[in-house]
Amino acid sequence: MIKIATVIQRVRHVFVWLNRIGHCRGFGIQSPADYWLVRYVFNEHWPYYQYELLGEEDDWLTRKLGLLYFRIANWRQPHVIESDSFEQYLQAGCRDAKFGDSVELIRLCLVGDCRSRLASIYNKVVDNTVLIVEAIGQNRALWNEIVADERTKVTFDLYYCGIVLFDKKRHKMNYIINF
Repeated sequence: MIKIATVIQRVRHVFVWLNRIGHCRGFGIQSPADYWLVRYVFNEHWPYYQYELLGEEDDWLTRKLGLLYFRIANWRQPHVIESDSFEQYLQAGCRDAKFGDSVELIRLCLVGDCRSRLASIYNKVVDNTVLIVEAIGQNRALWNEIVADERTKVTFDLYYCGIVLFDKKRHKMNYIINF
């Protein structure tokens, strides 16, 4: 039997998707690197080698985010990952990665008091750091501060999460992606 909360969540997902339909599959992105990232990492629809083994018991949103994190870890191939959940997905994307204090791939949830953790992340980022920010819809003001911060260069708003790149050689850009 389908739970009513799941049905409401799915209906909401359809409205979000329809609202962002103009931002599908990298339309409007002029940077070849960013276009490639959106098309072949964020919105990749072909099955990867680990998909059938990952998160079969998770709800659809957890699985959707987990598979995204898997693809990001697979693309970035970090040595160390900093995350307090989704370890199964991240480890499947990069088997050699260890979990701990990282400057390569960091996951942050914007629920509760996260400003101090965000400040410590800003103090240690390097050009190739990828920051995954969850719950950007629940704390839109803080997400807007992250987007506006001078240390962040390229940000991707995927509605359910945000992706931040810190490469100083890049021009500052914020993309809205239909994920």
